[in-house]
Amino acid sequence: MARIGIIGSAGRMGAALREAIAAAGHALAGGIDRSDKGGGDPLALAQASDVLVDFSAPAALEFTLDAAIHARTPIVIGTTGLAERHHWLIDAAAVSIPVLQTGNTSLGVTLLAHLVKEAAQRLGEDWDIEIAETHHRMKVDAPSGTALLLGEAAAAGRGVHLAKEAVRGRDGITGARVSGTIGFASMRGGSVAGDHTVHFLADNERLSFTHVAENRAIFARGAVRAGEWLIGQPQGRYTMAEVLGL
Repeated sequence: MARIGIIGSAGRMGAALREAIAAAGHALAGGIDRSDKGGGDPLALAQASDVLVDFSAPAALEFTLDAAIHARTPIVIGTTGLAERHHWLIDAAAVSIPVLQTGNTSLGVTLLAHLVKEAAQRLGEDWDIEIAETHHRMKVDAPSGTALLLGEAAAAGRGVHLAKEAVRGRDGITGARVSGTIGFASMRGGSVAGDHTVHFLADNERLSFTHVAENRAIFARGAVRAGEWLIGQPQGRYTMAEVLGL
């Protein structure tokens, strides 16, 4: 039985994580959230936990990582909307502790990313790649962390950098599609937990990979499994693919 602490405990993912922790037979070490008076104490929570799971906000990440480093506590980071600076902070933390960061903790999405990478590698640049995602009206970042994760998988399959090849929106007279680019389209509305489709389009044929999230519980279950796996790992930066042995 592991003691799991939650960063961002008051939100919808926090509630899903509490249920997933109990269902897996683990103990809730506690939780903190920005809505707490005084903001809570990340260091005290880290010291009481065998592993931390963070689904809070990018602004809180630096403080959370500092606490995890001081307590020598592994951390799973599922927070999306991270900037390049946050990844530098994660890299620095991974020198001291095991850190698993991902745009999506779903085991299904993890396998999907593996398949997308394989397809991009084998099909070649004459197949255009477009990624479409839909989320609930309250989501604040776009493209979603999952869409970017899938884009990174496609880019890795082609041996290119996503930052150079991504097209994140089209409006007006855009001209013909540039060969080799990876397109993103985002829709927001209703209570959609998360739909993602990666399209591979060539002349006269299309191949599409789709993942549909029906409930946030899938992300919570995956995060708990990632936390279980991360306990006892040496310091370093890890991915969900390693949890599945991919």
